[in-house]
Amino acid sequence: MCGILAVLGCSDDSRAKRVRVLELSRRLKHRGPDWSGLHQHGDCFLAHQRLAIVDPASGDQPLFNEDKSVIVTVNGEIYNHEELRKQLPNHKFRTGCDCDVIAHLYEEHGEDFVDMLDGIFSFVLLDTRDNSFIVARDAIGVTSLYIGWGLDGSVWISSEMKGLNDDCEHFECFPPGHLYSSKERGFRRWYNPPWFSEATPSTPYDPLVLRHTFEQAVIKRLMTDVPFGVLLSGGLDSSLVASVTSRYLANTKAAEQWGSKLHSFCVGLEGSPDLKAAKEVADYLGTVHHEFTFTVQDGIDAIEDVIYHVETYDVTTIRASTPMFLMSRKIKSLGVKWVISGEGSDEIFGGYLYFHKAPNKEEFHRETCRKIKALHQYDCLRANKSTFAWGLEARVPFLDKAFINTAMSIDPESKMIKRDEGRIEKWILRRAFDDEEHPYLPKHILYRQKEQFSDGVGYSWIDGLKAHAAKHVTDKMMLNAGNIYPHNTPTTKEAYYYRMIFERFFPQAS
Repeated sequence: MCGILAVLGCSDDSRAKRVRVLELSRRLKHRGPDWSGLHQHGDCFLAHQRLAIVDPASGDQPLFNEDKSVIVTVNGEIYNHEELRKQLPNHKFRTGCDCDVIAHLYEEHGEDFVDMLDGIFSFVLLDTRDNSFIVARDAIGVTSLYIGWGLDGSVWISSEMKGLNDDCEHFECFPPGHLYSSKERGFRRWYNPPWFSEATPSTPYDPLVLRHTFEQAVIKRLMTDVPFGVLLSGGLDSSLVASVTSRYLANTKAAEQWGSKLHSFCVGLEGSPDLKAAKEVADYLGTVHHEFTFTVQDGIDAIEDVIYHVETYDVTTIRASTPMFLMSRKIKSLGVKWVISGEGSDEIFGGYLYFHKAPNKEEFHRETCRKIKALHQYDCLRANKSTFAWGLEARVPFLDKAFINTAMSIDPESKMIKRDEGRIEKWILRRAFDDEEHPYLPKHILYRQKEQFSDGVGYSWIDGLKAHAAKHVTDKMMLNAGNIYPHNTPTTKEAYYYRMIFERFFPQAS
């Protein structure tokens, strides 16, 4: 994983332009402190900041095909790269990096290879034979990506907004599951699973199929040549991730290199619900557990940095990103380079408490589809950027393509919350891992009710944020909020406070 920046078709291929691209690429250095690369071909520049996880010795980017006519800069993890290499027997690979397959797949299949990739990714591919290029982003938008357009007709691509906002006349979020082709001068969706239409599925619920698919999603994410760990809040999702990881770690290449003892990490205010629950799960699983505490003031002091890195003014995202940002710094200081995390489960299974109000299974399913489609703006954004602020990668098995397809094909009647029948939220996930003979988790953890992440780290956290915002935003400012911010007008003092900070970093109209 890493940070990518590309400027394609600019009118200026001078030394000054190269210096500017290097300068902007350095804004993304926190994403990849291990290596910086820049390749220029005529009026196109492809830059890269690398966080080395697979093949640290030789996987530096940009990557090329055999004759260097195809150039790729990638932010991602391709979990099926070994199988894909076997499908390319006539190709010679320069590195052992998982992303090395992309240029060669393009040679074989043209622009239609993207759906063959099993993983998370954002990439820019330049074909120097006709100076065409394609840009693609993973199915759900786990990796962050932005696109912008310069006044000179150039197209800009960056892992973060700060790589292009000062130089583009217009910029926007690159849509997940899409490909941008310079030949077509526009986007097309490459990710077209059955659930995307929001038609109600009818496959009967099979707990063992769901369990097996999730276990495979976790196992494939254990691809690594560097130390790693698991984020453990003590809630259902992170506890299942930790349980499956610890169960299967011993038989992986990762265990051969780094040992079969799993390291787990939790953050919270002193005495918070998450710290208590995480410790219990860690003891049960036998992980090497690391607890990090922070104070409300620590969090408040970090807010400006969080908004700069996460690039949003969404209140819930900032509340949850701040503890994750503080924890990521501590984790990185221990020499860990990536973690497995539990994002995505609530969206797939209707885990939020308001789902109990769903009037029927059709509405329930439509709402889960809508939540998954919006993940790139919220939980994926938080998980990607608050960790990458410190050069730490988060992997999210619940958002595995195969797992989503399995979970979203289940008749949503099985997902419905029916308390009179003992079915709480995410009942089908809990039941899938309710194994009497070889328990994954203690029963009361497996059936623990959901906490919002920002609540779980400590209830005084949100109260502290509101009180701090009230000191900086007056009633008079709130009266004029609609005139100052006509788009997405903040309705609370906390939202107004975050918006002020965001606008200072990103004042452009886009």
